[in-house]
Amino acid sequence: MLAVCWGMRGLRAEERYPKREFRGAWIQCVNGQFQGMPTEKMKQTLVSQLNSLQKAGINAVIFQVRAEADALYKSPYEPWSRFLTGVQGKAPAPEWDPLQFMVDECHKRGMELHAWINPYRAKTKGTAALSPKHPYNRHPELFVTYGGQLYFDPGLPESRKYICRIVRDIVGRYDIDAIHMDDYFYPYPNPGEKFPDDLSFAAYGRGFSRREDWRRDNVNVLIKEIHETVREVKPWVKFGVSPFGIYRNRNSSPNGSDTRGLQNYDDLYADVLLWVNNGWVDYNIPQVYWEIGHPAADYDTLVRWWARNSAARPLYIGQDVMRTVTKADLKNPSQNQMLAKMDLQRSLPAVKGSCLWYAAAVVENKGNYRDILAGRYYKYPALLPASPFIDDEAPKKVRKVKPVWTEDGYLLFWTPPKARTEMDEAVQYVVYRFDRKEKVDLDDPSHIVAITRETFYKLPYEGGKTKYRYVVTALDRLHNESKPVSKRIKL
Repeated sequence: MLAVCWGMRGLRAEERYPKREFRGAWIQCVNGQFQGMPTEKMKQTLVSQLNSLQKAGINAVIFQVRAEADALYKSPYEPWSRFLTGVQGKAPAPEWDPLQFMVDECHKRGMELHAWINPYRAKTKGTAALSPKHPYNRHPELFVTYGGQLYFDPGLPESRKYICRIVRDIVGRYDIDAIHMDDYFYPYPNPGEKFPDDLSFAAYGRGFSRREDWRRDNVNVLIKEIHETVREVKPWVKFGVSPFGIYRNRNSSPNGSDTRGLQNYDDLYADVLLWVNNGWVDYNIPQVYWEIGHPAADYDTLVRWWARNSAARPLYIGQDVMRTVTKADLKNPSQNQMLAKMDLQRSLPAVKGSCLWYAAAVVENKGNYRDILAGRYYKYPALLPASPFIDDEAPKKVRKVKPVWTEDGYLLFWTPPKARTEMDEAVQYVVYRFDRKEKVDLDDPSHIVAITRETFYKLPYEGGKTKYRYVVTALDRLHNESKPVSKRIKL
């Protein structure tokens, strides 16, 4: 099965394996995987998933914490989620905070934690009763019903103000790396039903003659305001979106993709390219969940389209693991499409990584997906892409790099660099190893032996006869890398 991917064998490691790459996975709650699960069992499940993802090379987890104006964290504004305890408003017992737990566990493993919220959706079809603490029961005037679900009316300024308050609270109280939103902006169209925003259009139309343009502007304003909120609270926290995989079809716009499906711009009122080009989002992960060769939404066509059109901010591709492993490679029907998809993505410089839908499918190794990640595509560690549009100043060098014998073995210690501001602080360290006569090449990730939050690394001592050069660099919160400090060590 791996024969195709080893065709790149003649390339140097730094060409085959990017040193920086987003390697994300979504952990969702709406499928009920945690619903009613006892606290300790859920903690064990999450730790098991994170351990497996870490071994597969994943370096970012997108964790769903707000599915329907509820919370998988201790919120002063919204009720505990039924996707956690089975009943909306019922606290877990013993009480714990899943978001705080995930921040700690991800950071312990060198992973980013992105807090995933659904902005407008306030009640899904399976929710029988709303908690008294649910915002609908305090401000019913902000909501509309559509398709059997409840939504904040995007046309109301108060809706935007409320959603920004939730974002401000999460960013302010948790050491998250990003706020993340998926594809639910205006709801997916329900055939034969009109979205009920006559009143808000009449009251807050802002001079728009076309309701479609007004709806798009409502979402634009929310995206811009959330971005500003995040920057104001913690300037190092990113704000990213994961929109539906088609921006526009060519039959709607000359600049559209050669596809025939639902459209962000026209059907969900999400002008994703405007957000990217105006810098209102810090990364974009279009959900290109179809297969190569799909008649209406071909994966190859769409990935190339996004690579051409969305390069003003980091672009990652949302991959559907199950669909990928159940569809045959068009050129080699004896294998699935994983290799073709990953090789295509790696061939496009504008694409800076992947996010996998969904994490449990990777953990369960569907179609050998996890094994191929670990053995081939994510064989070596990767730093996350930098965000120079937020901050491009690297931390200072580490200090006092020194090997020391301890009761725990031979350890390489260092001291964090001094920092003027929180943005300059070192939060992680990269440890590289080179043979005695080997050229130090920090662009080659095959030499990375650790990406760690600790200020030490356990050395693999073997008798003290072989010389190596160890190199240590510091990373700040936005993954800017310091200048190296090296040490020759006999192992």
